[in-house]
Amino acid sequence: MRLNAESIRVRGLVQGVGFRPTVWQLAQRFGLTGEVLNDGEGVLIVVQGDVTQLDDFVSALRSDCPPLARIDAIEREAVAVEPQRQTFTIAASHNTGVLTGVVADAATCPACLDELRDPQNRRHGYAFTNCTHCGPRFSIIRAIPYDRANTSMAAFRQCPACQREYDNPADRRFHAQPNACPVCGPQVWLEDNNGNRLPVENPVSQAAELIRQGRIVAIKGVGGFHLACDAASDTAVATLRERKHRYAKPLAMMARDLDQVRSCCQVSVREAEALSGSAAPIVILEKKHSGDSLPLAPGIAPGQKALGFMLPYSPLHHLLMADLSRPVVLTSGNRSEEPQCIDNEDARERLSGIADAFLMHDRDIVNRIDDSVVREMAGEIRCLRRGRGMAPETWQLPGGFPQADGILAMGAELKNTFCLLRKGDAILSQHMGDLEDARTLDDYQTNLALYRQLFRHAATMLVIDRHPEYLSSKTAEAIQAENHQTLSSVQHHHAHIAACLGDNGWGLEDGKVIGIALDGLGFGEDDTLWGGEFLLADYCDSERLASFRPMPLIGGAKAMFEPWRNTYAQLVHCL
Repeated sequence: MRLNAESIRVRGLVQGVGFRPTVWQLAQRFGLTGEVLNDGEGVLIVVQGDVTQLDDFVSALRSDCPPLARIDAIEREAVAVEPQRQTFTIAASHNTGVLTGVVADAATCPACLDELRDPQNRRHGYAFTNCTHCGPRFSIIRAIPYDRANTSMAAFRQCPACQREYDNPADRRFHAQPNACPVCGPQVWLEDNNGNRLPVENPVSQAAELIRQGRIVAIKGVGGFHLACDAASDTAVATLRERKHRYAKPLAMMARDLDQVRSCCQVSVREAEALSGSAAPIVILEKKHSGDSLPLAPGIAPGQKALGFMLPYSPLHHLLMADLSRPVVLTSGNRSEEPQCIDNEDARERLSGIADAFLMHDRDIVNRIDDSVVREMAGEIRCLRRGRGMAPETWQLPGGFPQADGILAMGAELKNTFCLLRKGDAILSQHMGDLEDARTLDDYQTNLALYRQLFRHAATMLVIDRHPEYLSSKTAEAIQAENHQTLSSVQHHHAHIAACLGDNGWGLEDGKVIGIALDGLGFGEDDTLWGGEFLLADYCDSERLASFRPMPLIGGAKAMFEPWRNTYAQLVHCL
């Protein structure tokens, strides 16, 4: 056998996802020597073997990639053989001050779920079971590097059994930062709405019993609190709406499994894959006719032909739903129009008038992140709200943008998200909400600072909406006054069309398109309010070709939130 050596660079989302242990295991399988380490560009592998072994090894890197990893590129280079290498090792990381990616929170993997359900396993029934393939990530991180000391798990020292797993490269919990068990990890308890702990043997089972009785239970999840009630109880759903002051918007639900979802809705193959995937989003599904469906309270989605369902995505949710025979409403734990609660004391204060009981735990939620929402459209799953499991997301820009760097796009006023551009990648934030709420604005500013710190992003340009009164724009102006970056504004509807181009891989040099933005109001190039725009546009420029006829706003600013007012005005004009 002729010995060959290669330096193999793997780029993508390959840190904090169990990639190095996978490489180590593949090296053992193929009888290779060398080392693997993390550095500022991804994962670097130096490996030795014959040509066939090396080719098979690289093929297996792709086929056996860990479930949370994403490989963008594998680069191979021949290097000098080092005969003294007799083993394959996981080497210490090179701290170059650059982070390749922050991983989104991931739904419980099948292996952890098996342990949760196995009476003989030491993690049987443990609500915080996780490994390198699943569990909390972004929701618990405070700083980089992504080590236990920089997460909310720093408060929980691993017991000897957990430490052995953490130190063993052959174990799927090797360097799993949230690793824990009932002996050393976070714990769950149940409270009444006065903050008194209830002396119950099994808090999760008791919470399920309260839900069966028609009570409303606040549940601390992965990225925030939820409010839960029996989805089949008219009274419970009506009470939740009344207490939360959410009178009409549809309420999301959680089902025990896919079969339970199918008893209420039509579910395609793609929708089933989305429900069961690691992101575990809320999926908007076509409702079955009432005669064919599991009975649900009509107040869940009044006047709608669709329902929003998700499946359990944490061990806590799996334990809860295993104790219930019907779906539950699981809506954000907040007062109407406010951000979701994440802190125990804040939840006690803000939700005590809504919830009858609280299912609490002592693992801090560092970063608020609401559930993602997706829907199948034209045969593809489309993201309607980017949140838990889908953010942060690093997305490669299309052709022509390889050097796009140092740009911070601030987002709009309503349904805000923001975006960092770094070395040809777009790093998309979670859904932030409407910035006119003071709590949401504070959360937005906190997350801006967090993302810039996590991704070591030094903004040289701030991009804002043309509207002079948007709070996102005012935030950018405050940052610019302190740090003296370039400030650039983009017309609202042009930004929508440019985003659509990016979503579809339209290159920078691919020319202009006719874009139709049937959006709400945006501040136009002529300093008037635009809406319903037909633009000839590329990424850099736009020309207004046509627009809906301007009409008086019936009710003023209310027309921005209630589209029927503008529809009525247009119809009256036509008649």
